[in-house]
Amino acid sequence: MFPVGGSSLVEVLVSLLLLALGLLGASILQLHSLRARHESGLLSAGVQLAAGMAERMRANSVLMNGPDAGNPYLNVAYAAADDAEAGGGAPDCFGATACSAAELAQFDIAEWKQRLHAALPGARLHICRDTSAWDAAAQGLQWACSGGKGAPIVIKLGWRGRLPDGSPAVNAAGESLPRLAFQLSGGGA
Repeated sequence: MFPVGGSSLVEVLVSLLLLALGLLGASILQLHSLRARHESGLLSAGVQLAAGMAERMRANSVLMNGPDAGNPYLNVAYAAADDAEAGGGAPDCFGATACSAAELAQFDIAEWKQRLHAALPGARLHICRDTSAWDAAAQGLQWACSGGKGAPIVIKLGWRGRLPDGSPAVNAAGESLPRLAFQLSGGGA
């Protein structure tokens, strides 16, 4: 005899199907949270690198307050994919010889390229004067700089990343998008 209050095979299969759907949904949610955590870590590393470079630029204020033509920090462009060594050949600013402001700037840039290469996948950098890093038409940051004598100095960083839907974060030319633009206050004219 079968108990009157027992479960039928159909009810068991339906409950297993619901359990499987719940587990699938939980795994998809876990995958999205891991991706968001990874992107958050990259963004945090990028902000720290940009803030560190901004402080080095401010510390080397001899160059920052001079004309743009002699400022080695301006118009620095770097793409990790184009550079196998990540900025070798920097002057040795430690030891018996003292460095000039320009040599110190070259050392800062070379060291920063190495740090970018190590911290961000497919890192890309552009330091320039820009009045509007945000492109309203594309609804995002842009690599191009407007320039101009009174424009603020902006450090733009990007890396190989993904959009929330999982597609690569690239522009129409297939280049990685800038992920952050760090504007220096009081960058000089």
